[in-house]
Amino acid sequence: MSADAPVRTGTTPPAAPPPTRRSKSRVDTAFYVMLLPALALFTVLIVGPALAGMFFSVTNYVGYGEYSFIGLNNFLVLFTDPRILTSYGFTIGFSIVTVLLVNALGLLLAVGLNAKIRFKTALRGVFFVPMVVSGIVIAYVFNYIFSNSLPAVFTSLGIDAWGTSILANPSWAWVGVVIVTAWQAIPSALIIYLAGLLAIPEEVYEASSLDGASPWRQFTAITLPLVAGYVVINTVLGFKNFLNAYDIIVGLTDGGPGTSTYSVAMTIFTGFQTGDYAYQMANAVVFFVITVLISLAQLRLINGRGVSL
Repeated sequence: MSADAPVRTGTTPPAAPPPTRRSKSRVDTAFYVMLLPALALFTVLIVGPALAGMFFSVTNYVGYGEYSFIGLNNFLVLFTDPRILTSYGFTIGFSIVTVLLVNALGLLLAVGLNAKIRFKTALRGVFFVPMVVSGIVIAYVFNYIFSNSLPAVFTSLGIDAWGTSILANPSWAWVGVVIVTAWQAIPSALIIYLAGLLAIPEEVYEASSLDGASPWRQFTAITLPLVAGYVVINTVLGFKNFLNAYDIIVGLTDGGPGTSTYSVAMTIFTGFQTGDYAYQMANAVVFFVITVLISLAQLRLINGRGVSL
Protein backbone atom coordinates (compact mmCIF):
# COMPACT_ATOMS: atom_id res chain seq x y z
CA MET A 1 0.00 0.00 0.00
CA SER A 2 1.26 3.41 -0.93
CA ALA A 3 2.52 5.65 1.85
CA ASP A 4 0.37 8.50 0.61
CA ALA A 5 -2.90 6.48 0.72
CA PRO A 6 -5.35 7.40 3.46
CA VAL A 7 -5.57 5.04 6.39
CA ARG A 8 -9.01 3.48 6.93
CA THR A 9 -9.86 3.19 10.61
CA GLY A 10 -13.11 1.29 10.25
CA THR A 11 -15.25 4.18 11.46
CA THR A 12 -17.04 6.56 9.12
CA PRO A 13 -16.96 10.29 9.77
CA PRO A 14 -20.20 11.80 11.01
CA ALA A 15 -22.53 12.93 8.27
CA ALA A 16 -23.13 16.65 7.81
CA PRO A 17 -26.32 17.82 9.44
CA PRO A 18 -29.20 18.24 7.00
CA PRO A 19 -29.79 21.83 5.94
CA THR A 20 -32.46 23.48 7.96
CA ARG A 21 -35.02 25.83 6.47
CA ARG A 22 -34.25 29.41 7.26
CA SER A 23 -36.83 30.82 9.52
CA LYS A 24 -38.77 33.71 8.06
CA SER A 25 -37.56 37.00 9.36
CA ARG A 26 -40.09 38.49 11.71
CA VAL A 27 -41.31 41.99 10.99
CA ASP A 28 -40.54 44.42 13.75
CA THR A 29 -43.59 45.61 15.66
CA ALA A 30 -42.52 49.19 15.04
CA PHE A 31 -43.41 48.81 11.35
CA TYR A 32 -46.99 47.91 12.24
CA VAL A 33 -47.16 50.79 14.70
CA MET A 34 -46.07 53.19 11.95
CA LEU A 35 -48.41 51.63 9.37
CA LEU A 36 -51.61 51.57 11.43
CA PRO A 37 -52.19 55.37 11.61
CA ALA A 38 -51.80 55.74 7.84
CA LEU A 39 -54.02 52.71 7.25
CA ALA A 40 -56.66 54.07 9.63
CA LEU A 41 -56.66 57.48 7.94
CA PHE A 42 -56.87 55.87 4.50
CA THR A 43 -59.81 53.75 5.62
CA VAL A 44 -61.68 56.63 7.25
CA LEU A 45 -61.03 59.25 4.58
CA ILE A 46 -60.96 57.14 1.38
CA VAL A 47 -62.42 53.67 1.76
CA GLY A 48 -65.26 54.65 4.11
CA PRO A 49 -66.67 57.49 1.98
CA ALA A 50 -66.30 55.37 -1.18
CA LEU A 51 -68.33 52.54 0.32
CA ALA A 52 -70.91 55.01 1.64
CA GLY A 53 -71.19 56.55 -1.82
CA MET A 54 -71.77 53.14 -3.40
CA PHE A 55 -74.47 52.50 -0.83
CA PHE A 56 -76.28 55.79 -1.50
CA SER A 57 -76.04 55.30 -5.28
CA VAL A 58 -78.93 52.82 -5.08
CA THR A 59 -81.13 55.18 -3.04
CA ASN A 60 -82.95 58.48 -3.59
CA TYR A 61 -80.90 60.27 -0.93
CA VAL A 62 -80.58 64.04 -1.51
CA GLY A 63 -77.78 64.61 0.98
CA TYR A 64 -79.87 64.94 4.12
CA GLY A 65 -83.01 63.55 5.68
CA GLU A 66 -84.63 60.21 4.94
CA TYR A 67 -84.12 58.03 1.91
CA SER A 68 -85.38 54.81 0.36
CA PHE A 69 -83.88 52.18 -1.88
CA ILE A 70 -84.66 52.45 -5.60
CA GLY A 71 -82.36 49.77 -6.93
CA LEU A 72 -80.49 50.48 -10.17
CA ASN A 73 -82.84 53.25 -11.28
CA ASN A 74 -80.13 55.92 -10.96
CA PHE A 75 -77.82 53.95 -13.20
CA LEU A 76 -80.52 53.32 -15.82
CA VAL A 77 -81.35 57.02 -16.02
CA LEU A 78 -77.64 57.87 -16.10
CA PHE A 79 -77.01 56.10 -19.40
CA THR A 80 -79.83 58.00 -21.13
CA ASP A 81 -79.08 61.46 -19.72
CA PRO A 82 -77.72 63.70 -22.54
CA ARG A 83 -75.98 66.01 -20.05
CA ILE A 84 -74.07 63.10 -18.50
CA LEU A 85 -73.15 61.62 -21.87
CA THR A 86 -71.93 65.03 -23.08
CA SER A 87 -69.70 65.41 -20.02
CA TYR A 88 -68.14 61.99 -20.63
CA GLY A 89 -67.57 62.78 -24.30
CA PHE A 90 -65.92 66.11 -23.47
CA THR A 91 -63.76 64.64 -20.68
CA ILE A 92 -62.43 61.72 -22.70
CA GLY A 93 -61.87 63.78 -25.86
CA PHE A 94 -60.21 66.59 -23.91
CA SER A 95 -57.96 64.09 -22.11
CA ILE A 96 -56.82 62.44 -25.34
CA VAL A 97 -56.01 65.74 -27.09
CA THR A 98 -54.22 67.15 -24.04
CA VAL A 99 -52.14 64.00 -23.54
CA LEU A 100 -50.96 64.14 -27.16
CA LEU A 101 -50.15 67.86 -26.94
CA VAL A 102 -48.36 67.60 -23.59
CA ASN A 103 -46.22 64.64 -24.66
CA ALA A 104 -45.28 66.17 -28.02
CA LEU A 105 -44.29 69.56 -26.61
CA GLY A 106 -42.76 68.09 -23.46
CA LEU A 107 -40.47 65.81 -25.45
CA LEU A 108 -39.44 68.56 -27.88
CA LEU A 109 -38.67 70.96 -25.04
CA ALA A 110 -36.74 68.26 -23.20
CA VAL A 111 -34.60 67.61 -26.28
CA GLY A 112 -33.92 71.33 -26.61
CA LEU A 113 -33.08 71.81 -22.94
CA ASN A 114 -30.83 68.75 -23.02
CA ALA A 115 -28.77 70.14 -25.90
CA LYS A 116 -25.54 72.06 -25.46
CA ILE A 117 -26.99 75.56 -25.21
CA ARG A 118 -26.21 78.61 -23.08
CA PHE A 119 -28.20 79.35 -19.93
CA LYS A 120 -29.55 75.80 -19.95
CA THR A 121 -30.04 75.66 -16.18
CA ALA A 122 -31.84 79.02 -16.08
CA LEU A 123 -34.15 78.02 -18.91
CA ARG A 124 -35.04 74.79 -17.14
CA GLY A 125 -36.06 76.80 -14.08
CA VAL A 126 -38.25 79.10 -16.19
CA PHE A 127 -40.08 76.19 -17.81
CA PHE A 128 -40.83 74.65 -14.41
CA VAL A 129 -42.67 77.75 -13.12
CA PRO A 130 -46.18 76.67 -14.28
CA MET A 131 -45.81 73.49 -12.27
CA VAL A 132 -45.75 75.32 -8.92
CA VAL A 133 -48.60 77.76 -9.60
CA SER A 134 -52.14 76.93 -8.50
CA GLY A 135 -54.40 75.74 -11.29
CA ILE A 136 -57.24 78.09 -10.35
CA VAL A 137 -54.86 81.08 -10.41
CA ILE A 138 -53.58 80.07 -13.85
CA ALA A 139 -57.16 79.69 -15.07
CA TYR A 140 -58.19 83.18 -13.94
CA VAL A 141 -55.11 84.75 -15.56
CA PHE A 142 -55.76 83.01 -18.88
CA ASN A 143 -59.45 83.84 -18.62
CA TYR A 144 -58.51 87.53 -18.67
CA ILE A 145 -56.08 86.95 -21.56
CA PHE A 146 -58.62 85.08 -23.68
CA SER A 147 -61.51 87.41 -22.84
CA ASN A 148 -59.79 90.81 -22.97
CA SER A 149 -56.17 90.93 -24.12
CA LEU A 150 -56.28 88.69 -27.20
CA PRO A 151 -59.58 90.06 -28.58
CA ALA A 152 -58.22 93.61 -28.21
CA VAL A 153 -55.01 92.68 -30.04
CA PHE A 154 -56.82 90.97 -32.91
CA THR A 155 -59.34 93.81 -33.22
CA SER A 156 -56.51 96.36 -33.46
CA LEU A 157 -54.95 94.25 -36.22
CA GLY A 158 -58.23 94.22 -38.13
CA ILE A 159 -58.90 90.50 -37.55
CA ASP A 160 -62.54 90.83 -36.53
CA ALA A 161 -63.17 87.08 -36.70
CA TRP A 162 -60.98 86.64 -33.61
CA GLY A 163 -62.23 89.77 -31.89
CA THR A 164 -64.27 87.79 -29.39
CA SER A 165 -63.18 85.36 -26.71
CA ILE A 166 -62.93 81.73 -27.73
CA LEU A 167 -64.20 80.88 -24.25
CA ALA A 168 -67.59 82.33 -25.28
CA ASN A 169 -67.78 80.10 -28.36
CA PRO A 170 -69.33 76.66 -27.69
CA SER A 171 -67.34 75.19 -30.58
CA TRP A 172 -63.94 76.55 -29.51
CA ALA A 173 -64.06 76.89 -25.72
CA TRP A 174 -62.53 73.44 -25.32
CA VAL A 175 -59.43 74.65 -27.17
CA GLY A 176 -58.80 77.24 -24.46
CA VAL A 177 -59.19 74.56 -21.78
CA VAL A 178 -56.69 72.31 -23.60
CA ILE A 179 -54.15 75.13 -23.99
CA VAL A 180 -54.22 76.15 -20.34
CA THR A 181 -54.20 72.56 -19.03
CA ALA A 182 -51.28 71.66 -21.28
CA TRP A 183 -49.40 74.82 -20.25
CA GLN A 184 -49.51 73.70 -16.62
CA ALA A 185 -48.90 69.99 -17.29
CA ILE A 186 -45.94 70.24 -19.68
CA PRO A 187 -43.31 70.87 -16.94
CA SER A 188 -44.06 67.57 -15.17
CA ALA A 189 -43.75 65.68 -18.47
CA LEU A 190 -40.61 67.67 -19.22
CA ILE A 191 -38.95 66.47 -16.00
CA ILE A 192 -39.60 62.83 -16.84
CA TYR A 193 -38.34 63.22 -20.40
CA LEU A 194 -35.19 64.99 -19.21
CA ALA A 195 -34.51 62.06 -16.89
CA GLY A 196 -34.86 59.70 -19.83
CA LEU A 197 -32.61 61.76 -22.09
CA LEU A 198 -29.91 62.04 -19.42
CA ALA A 199 -29.88 58.23 -19.17
CA ILE A 200 -28.88 57.88 -22.85
CA PRO A 201 -25.08 57.59 -23.19
CA GLU A 202 -23.51 60.45 -25.11
CA GLU A 203 -21.31 57.95 -26.94
CA VAL A 204 -24.36 56.71 -28.85
CA TYR A 205 -24.91 60.12 -30.42
CA GLU A 206 -21.19 60.57 -31.10
CA ALA A 207 -21.03 57.24 -32.91
CA SER A 208 -24.07 58.08 -35.01
CA SER A 209 -22.55 61.46 -35.90
CA LEU A 210 -19.41 59.73 -37.14
CA ASP A 211 -21.64 57.54 -39.32
CA GLY A 212 -23.18 60.66 -40.84
CA ALA A 213 -26.58 60.58 -39.11
CA SER A 214 -28.49 63.86 -39.24
CA PRO A 215 -30.09 65.34 -36.09
CA TRP A 216 -33.52 64.20 -37.28
CA ARG A 217 -32.18 60.69 -37.93
CA GLN A 218 -30.69 60.64 -34.42
CA PHE A 219 -34.02 61.73 -32.96
CA THR A 220 -36.07 59.07 -34.75
CA ALA A 221 -33.58 56.19 -34.54
CA ILE A 222 -32.01 56.80 -31.12
CA THR A 223 -33.93 59.22 -28.94
CA LEU A 224 -37.49 58.04 -29.57
CA PRO A 225 -36.83 54.30 -29.11
CA LEU A 226 -34.80 54.85 -25.94
CA VAL A 227 -37.38 57.15 -24.30
CA ALA A 228 -40.40 55.07 -25.36
CA GLY A 229 -40.85 53.84 -21.80
CA TYR A 230 -40.97 57.41 -20.53
CA VAL A 231 -43.61 58.23 -23.14
CA VAL A 232 -45.76 55.45 -21.73
CA ILE A 233 -45.28 56.73 -18.18
CA ASN A 234 -46.24 60.29 -19.16
CA THR A 235 -49.25 59.01 -21.06
CA VAL A 236 -50.52 57.01 -18.10
CA LEU A 237 -49.98 59.75 -15.51
CA GLY A 238 -51.31 62.50 -17.78
CA PHE A 239 -54.46 60.66 -18.81
CA LYS A 240 -55.27 59.88 -15.18
CA ASN A 241 -54.90 63.53 -14.18
CA PHE A 242 -56.84 64.95 -17.14
CA LEU A 243 -59.79 62.66 -16.54
CA ASN A 244 -60.22 64.42 -13.18
CA ALA A 245 -59.96 67.95 -14.62
CA TYR A 246 -61.84 70.45 -12.48
CA ASP A 247 -60.14 73.61 -11.19
CA ILE A 248 -58.84 74.94 -14.52
CA ILE A 249 -62.24 74.42 -16.15
CA VAL A 250 -64.00 76.19 -13.29
CA GLY A 251 -61.68 79.19 -13.56
CA LEU A 252 -61.81 79.38 -17.36
CA THR A 253 -65.37 78.60 -18.43
CA ASP A 254 -67.23 77.27 -15.37
CA GLY A 255 -68.46 74.54 -17.70
CA GLY A 256 -69.79 76.95 -20.32
CA PRO A 257 -70.84 78.16 -22.71
CA GLY A 258 -73.90 76.21 -21.70
CA THR A 259 -72.58 72.78 -20.77
CA SER A 260 -70.07 72.45 -23.63
CA THR A 261 -67.03 72.20 -21.31
CA TYR A 262 -68.59 70.39 -18.39
CA SER A 263 -66.26 67.63 -17.23
CA VAL A 264 -67.42 64.56 -15.35
CA ALA A 265 -65.88 65.87 -12.11
CA MET A 266 -67.75 69.17 -12.48
CA THR A 267 -71.01 67.35 -13.16
CA ILE A 268 -70.59 65.26 -10.02
CA PHE A 269 -69.71 68.18 -7.73
CA THR A 270 -72.46 70.38 -9.15
CA GLY A 271 -74.98 67.61 -8.56
CA PHE A 272 -73.98 67.40 -4.92
CA GLN A 273 -74.84 71.09 -4.52
CA THR A 274 -78.23 70.84 -6.24
CA GLY A 275 -79.73 67.88 -4.38
CA ASP A 276 -78.79 65.13 -6.88
CA TYR A 277 -76.60 63.41 -4.31
CA ALA A 278 -77.60 59.80 -4.98
CA TYR A 279 -77.80 60.33 -8.74
CA GLN A 280 -74.32 61.81 -8.91
CA MET A 281 -73.04 59.09 -6.60
CA ALA A 282 -74.16 56.61 -9.24
CA ASN A 283 -72.32 58.77 -11.78
CA ALA A 284 -69.22 58.66 -9.59
CA VAL A 285 -69.41 54.86 -9.37
CA VAL A 286 -69.61 54.56 -13.16
CA PHE A 287 -66.75 57.02 -13.57
CA PHE A 288 -64.70 55.01 -11.07
CA VAL A 289 -65.29 51.80 -13.01
CA ILE A 290 -64.34 53.46 -16.31
CA THR A 291 -61.19 54.92 -14.75
CA VAL A 292 -60.20 51.52 -13.35
CA LEU A 293 -60.71 49.86 -16.75
CA ILE A 294 -58.60 52.51 -18.47
CA SER A 295 -55.90 52.14 -15.80
CA LEU A 296 -55.84 48.36 -16.23
CA ALA A 297 -55.47 48.77 -19.99
CA GLN A 298 -52.61 51.19 -19.46
CA LEU A 299 -50.92 48.87 -16.96
CA ARG A 300 -51.16 46.08 -19.49
CA LEU A 301 -49.45 48.35 -22.01
CA ILE A 302 -46.74 49.17 -19.47
CA ASN A 303 -46.11 45.51 -18.65
CA GLY A 304 -45.89 44.75 -22.36
CA ARG A 305 -43.10 47.30 -22.75
CA GLY A 306 -41.28 46.26 -19.57
CA VAL A 307 -41.80 49.65 -17.93
CA SER A 308 -42.44 50.14 -14.23
CA LEU A 309 -43.93 53.20 -12.58
